[in-house]
Amino acid sequence: MKRITVFCGSSFGTEEIYKEQATLLGKTLAKENIELVYGGANVGLMGAVADGVLNEGGKAIGVLPNFLRSKEIAHLGLTELILVESMHERKTKMNDLSDGVIALPGGFGTLEELFEMLTWAQLGLHKKPIAILNINGFYDALIQLTENMVEKGLLKEVNQQMLLVSDNIDDLLDKMKNYVAPTVGKWIDKEKS
Repeated sequence: MKRITVFCGSSFGTEEIYKEQATLLGKTLAKENIELVYGGANVGLMGAVADGVLNEGGKAIGVLPNFLRSKEIAHLGLTELILVESMHERKTKMNDLSDGVIALPGGFGTLEELFEMLTWAQLGLHKKPIAILNINGFYDALIQLTENMVEKGLLKEVNQQMLLVSDNIDDLLDKMKNYVAPTVGKWIDKEKS
């Protein structure tokens, strides 16, 4: 993996460990010679992961829609800042630039980005690893929800298992490096389920 996209909050959240782990993820990516692709802001967890990369001499590429420049405040120290016109263009560009995805704690935007990448993988549009760094159990309820989707027959287990999860950065990167995309289609056949 040469580049990883990180989706995360533009706020820090209520627990200091979110910022600590975002910074550590950035440092780890730089040490592993993996470039960061992210939303381009210098605030919240977004800024922390970028600063972690840059402070270790790594490369950070931001993709920021023009209309968010004043709200998310573009990071001025990036290796490259790519300005786009829309959120859709942002996600497409981030996908084009990266070899995998990691989600850190965040809100609706983080979830929307994560689930769009999962959906694209489920449909066979890409075969990239998609992961959650489950800091301090932040995503426990979401993981339980995906298990419920499988149990209720609305999601194949093989598709649920596309979502790689760990609370440890090194373990998560190892899972991503060894990921093999499923070859099964998305649709559940009532006769076979």
